[in-house]
Amino acid sequence: MVAESGIHHNVSEMKFHLLLICVAISLGPLPQSEAGVTEEQMWAAGKLMRDVCLPKYPKVTVEVADNIRNGNIPNSKDSNCYINCILEMMQAIKKGKFQLEPTLKQMDIMLPDSYKDAYRKGINLCKDSTVGLKNAPNCDPAHALLSCLKNNINVFVFP
Repeated sequence: MVAESGIHHNVSEMKFHLLLICVAISLGPLPQSEAGVTEEQMWAAGKLMRDVCLPKYPKVTVEVADNIRNGNIPNSKDSNCYINCILEMMQAIKKGKFQLEPTLKQMDIMLPDSYKDAYRKGINLCKDSTVGLKNAPNCDPAHALLSCLKNNINVFVFP
């Protein structure tokens, strides 16, 4: 069963990376500066992440996921672990630990330019929000990180 779970995770991760490649290709040649994506592309990537993570947590309904997207972040094991799934796909969190450099790289790739300054500030303000928290059994670091980001980024977006 563990091997099957690992294979499913790898397939999900491969789908996400395939989406990133498709988004990059659809952008076409970019100028020398790092350009972000359009809002439409950002939400398309977010939809794929939701489509991968929602089935893993059947107690998290589409309504709950929509509430999280709108900034109403419940603190329950299922919703926290759903958030953790999304954040892992974004490479923002790994085994309950915030990943600063990968998060900044993903931000540059997957966010429209108009969001980047606010996100860079918020990410730096929240870089220690998972310190001292245990991931098992309730995915508490994911809740802490997303709550911190929501409170510190005025253009908060989450799939």
